[in-house]
Amino acid sequence: MKYLIAGLGNIGAEYELTRHNIGFLVLDHLADKHDAPDFSTHKLAMKTEFKHKGRTFHLIKPTTYMNLSGKAINYWLQELKVPRENLLVIVDDIALPHAKLRLRGKGSDGGHNGLKNIQEVLGNSQYARIRFGVGNDFNKGEQVKYVLANFTKEQLDTLTEPMDLACDMTISFATIGLDRAMNTHNTK
Repeated sequence: MKYLIAGLGNIGAEYELTRHNIGFLVLDHLADKHDAPDFSTHKLAMKTEFKHKGRTFHLIKPTTYMNLSGKAINYWLQELKVPRENLLVIVDDIALPHAKLRLRGKGSDGGHNGLKNIQEVLGNSQYARIRFGVGNDFNKGEQVKYVLANFTKEQLDTLTEPMDLACDMTISFATIGLDRAMNTHNTK
């Protein structure tokens, strides 16, 4: 069984620790926890993989920048022949408090340009996602500035536990299924 796990973010050192890059940060954490090889550059994404309990986890960090994430995800779904129900997207969410997580099987883009592009390219919003809360501590009209700003030192210090949870959610998604994973993890 193959799974495509896509962490959303923007490439480049200037974006590395921004709120918008939490998807990339979670994938780095997941790869480290499972001793995956270093990410390497491939078509439209940085990619690595690991095996766990008979499943292959293909991790991608799209190099298309956030607003064209769907192009990379669609390419890798087809290239690896991964069924859509085995796709999981990890994304920042300003509608959730900092470090709060929600696993969902579908949903709207919520104004998130990365999710909006995935929905446009895939033709629907029927794919699993982990919404990783980054809070909404910004003034009206400053959303872009906020998500493209680095986490504060205090926020960075609180990310290990929720990133561990996001990794657990990802493994559960593939091993026990979406519904059981949501029941197990969304209550925490």
